[in-house]
Amino acid sequence: MTEAKQIPRPAATLLLLREASGAPEVFMLQRTSKAAFLPGAFVFPGGALDADDASARATRRVRGLDDAQASARMGLASGGLSYWVAAARECFEESGILLAFDERDAPVDPQRAAALEHLRQPLNDGTLHFSAFLEKEDLYIHAQDIAYYSHWITAPGRPRRFSTRFFVACAPAGQDGAHDRSETVHSVWISPRDALERGARGEIELIFPTRSTLSDLAAIPTPRAALEHARSLGDIEVEAACWALDHEGSQRLFRRADPPYHEIHWSDPEEKGDTCFVIQPGIAKRLDRYVTRLTAPNPGTMTGPGTNTYLVGEKEIAVIDPGPPSDSHVAKIVEAGAGRSGSRIRWILTTHTHMDHSPASAALKAATGAQIMGMPAPAGANQDQSYAPDRVLADGESLRIGDLRLRAVHTPGHASNHLCYLLEETKMLFTGDHVMQGSTVVIGPPDGNMRAYLASLEKLLGVDVAIFAPGHGYLIGAPHKEVRRLVAHRLAREAKVVTALQRRSAATLDELVAVVYDDVSPKLHPVALRSLSAHLDKLVAEGRARQTAGRYILSAE
Repeated sequence: MTEAKQIPRPAATLLLLREASGAPEVFMLQRTSKAAFLPGAFVFPGGALDADDASARATRRVRGLDDAQASARMGLASGGLSYWVAAARECFEESGILLAFDERDAPVDPQRAAALEHLRQPLNDGTLHFSAFLEKEDLYIHAQDIAYYSHWITAPGRPRRFSTRFFVACAPAGQDGAHDRSETVHSVWISPRDALERGARGEIELIFPTRSTLSDLAAIPTPRAALEHARSLGDIEVEAACWALDHEGSQRLFRRADPPYHEIHWSDPEEKGDTCFVIQPGIAKRLDRYVTRLTAPNPGTMTGPGTNTYLVGEKEIAVIDPGPPSDSHVAKIVEAGAGRSGSRIRWILTTHTHMDHSPASAALKAATGAQIMGMPAPAGANQDQSYAPDRVLADGESLRIGDLRLRAVHTPGHASNHLCYLLEETKMLFTGDHVMQGSTVVIGPPDGNMRAYLASLEKLLGVDVAIFAPGHGYLIGAPHKEVRRLVAHRLAREAKVVTALQRRSAATLDELVAVVYDDVSPKLHPVALRSLSAHLDKLVAEGRARQTAGRYILSAE
């Protein structure tokens, strides 16, 4: 898939819900088998935006929301209100259900909606503009009754691509709706659960966004609850399926929940589908114009596919985290650093001095003459005591890499000397073990500190970051959301510690670990003990618990 990137067409889709016995029902249509897009599939009412949807004549007919507010909600510079217009228009065109109010804010009654049914066809074929229809009938759209819910983009390679915003609305009483007998050939009110079951049996065709949306709706008890849920959502992230290759050259489709998803989008912005998603130790992966990743041959439970070494720059190269003491890995770094004509490795940066990140610094310096930079190793058996930085970096200190700038961000917690590095030109943050992909960072006292770790996570919320480049695993997208998730996860684990202590007058680490980490394999409990100890140290430091003879007790409030 190497053709030029096809720009998806803006579209709006409406999830129209009504009360029913047992469970809410959603209105669905079956597209004609002759349709160019999704022939035969069962879908929700919707379609592409028309130019008229964004006209002043149309947007004047929307109450309760202006274009600036609508655009901000969607992350657009302008034009957001046109999606609300399109959702209401497509609903009437495709289902005959009119989400409109008169000048006195009274909803259109079923009799009037039926009397306007004959105008669906001229609206469909474009001989009548929706703005003119609303104006002539003196009708308005209440934006507060149509809530933005999700955003899906058709995968590359389809003959037609849409960037579709999904909305939720409650169906007006007495309007039952019907398909248009041209683009759609069947319509049904159906519970989301029943639709999913029919799809699973092969009775109806459901595409992935439809199945995913129905799964969400199946858990919501009423149409009003669905509307309120949609209104309560924060930033809505786009679901843009993408293609990538395995190491043998076979293509595979990825979605947002898949670990490689954000990395694929970052390294293949033109959506050619030719980037490899497999992390292979010893095989250099070009992530973007400035950054290449080389993964060390040390896979394992704690390291995932291996430790990631990053080469940053074009002619002058900085290496971040040269990795464990591996001659073959050092040779691969040198080879990758010399891979561009006239380039050379000039700096070796470390995020911290655990044994899988910094020990190769000395050998790489001997091979290249590069300068080593980072923070000295603290005491501890798991620290690289041989590490000798030529320059000690401080929080906020910047380094020029040719025309690029790397800024050090001190993030103690996993290790007291932990640094992240921000590539200011692209806003990629190299996170070492402060944020890892695919696993939770271990906080092991005495050098590991849970209070410091949480404070360092909060610190990252003040840094303008586009993507995380972790010490293990794939690039991590939506970085601030990921930070908030990590903070919430740690605080939820802390709450389990407190609850466990409340149920006991006193407890040891070994007594607590099986309860606090009951969602973790017992094989990992020896590792979990380290983070549990860090949680308890935090509670003691805050005066919320105390330790006596190896047992922990909650302090009296």
